[in-house]
Amino acid sequence: MSLTQKKRVVAIDFGTKRIGVAQSDPLWLFAQPVGTFDRAGLSKSLDTMMKADDIALVIVGYPLSEGGEKNAMTEVIDRFIETLHEEFAQLRIETVDEHHSSRDARSILIASGKSRKNRQQKGRIDSAAACVLLSQYLESHERAR
Repeated sequence: MSLTQKKRVVAIDFGTKRIGVAQSDPLWLFAQPVGTFDRAGLSKSLDTMMKADDIALVIVGYPLSEGGEKNAMTEVIDRFIETLHEEFAQLRIETVDEHHSSRDARSILIASGKSRKNRQQKGRIDSAAACVLLSQYLESHERAR
C-alpha cells in the first residue's frame, strides 16, 4: 500500500437473514456497495480485506428506538459484535445509529429509477442501507480529515 493510499471504512447493516456490506474509497469520500452476505460469507469477505490490509475501521449499524433506547435487536447486534471481535481481534469496530437507514436506502433506490422488481431483489436494500450508514459516517467525519 502506498503512503498516499489510506485504508477503507467498511459498513455493516446486520440483519438476521442477510448482512449488507459497503466500503469507502481509500480517500473516505464515497460509499460503494460490496454486497449482501450470510454470516459465513461476511467472515470470508472481511478475512480477504484483512489479508489485503485494507480495513481501517468497521462500523456496524446500531438499531436504537426513536427515544434512543436499546431494544431486542440491539442485543442481537451486541452479540454479533462480540463474535466479530473474537474472530477478528485486531479489527477496530464502532457502532453508528442506524435509525431510518433502511427507509432512506429504499428512498434512494426509488429515486435512482430502479424498477420495483429490481428494488425488491433480496439483499439490494441491505447493501444500500450499509451505503447509507457509511455515507452518513463519512459526512460526519469529513471535518476531522
